[in-house]
Amino acid sequence: MSKLTVEEIEMVADLARLELSDSEKEMYSKQLSVIFDYVDMLDEVNTVDIVETCQVTGLEDVFRDDVVEVSDSEVVKKLIAQFPDKVDNLLKVKQVFDN
Repeated sequence: MSKLTVEEIEMVADLARLELSDSEKEMYSKQLSVIFDYVDMLDEVNTVDIVETCQVTGLEDVFRDDVVEVSDSEVVKKLIAQFPDKVDNLLKVKQVFDN
């Protein structure tokens, strides 16, 4: 059993910018030690003849070309008319980026 020390937990907490109480440090020391012990058990599995597998679903990324479709000017006018905040033919939306 590879026991993580409280000092190691403090170092990880510092890197993650977490403030932990003494009881939390002790708790995480025990919990993470158990997790690392489980990972160590996986090292014992013989994987010599096992082929690497990146994914098993067969799914692939699907892309399509962006195509601009010209809309009828009457349809555009009706859409703009329904938008709650607008200036002329421009639609006003909430700011996305701070200045």
